[in-house]
Amino acid sequence: MAKKRVFVSFDFDNDKVLKDFIIGQSKLADSPFDVIDASIKEAAPEKDWLDRAETRIKGCDMVIVMVGPQTYRAPGVLKEVNLARRWYKPIAQIIGYKDGNYIPVPGAGQLYTWNWGNLKKLLG
Repeated sequence: MAKKRVFVSFDFDNDKVLKDFIIGQSKLADSPFDVIDASIKEAAPEKDWLDRAETRIKGCDMVIVMVGPQTYRAPGVLKEVNLARRWYKPIAQIIGYKDGNYIPVPGAGQLYTWNWGNLKKLLG
């Protein structure tokens, strides 16, 4: 069975480690997904980052938002979620840390605890 292609959205300024961890998890032998590594810093010199993100989102099967304490107001995440909705891509939010109360990103679907069972259910 082909692995699902996943675009990972995350708060670049605060939660880059979450992206690195989910990429690592995608490389496990029984992983049902591949990550499209599309880390594009909004403030980066590339003025076309939004177009590049849109191209990558259009080519994925699903968008996962890795949720940290400030993700709900990260400008890049909000724009990526809007692109995913424009292209009718399923979106799920994965809570990236064990402790804390996390505010969901508006319009980005249900919040899930980050565990292997949930990932397999969402992506299998």
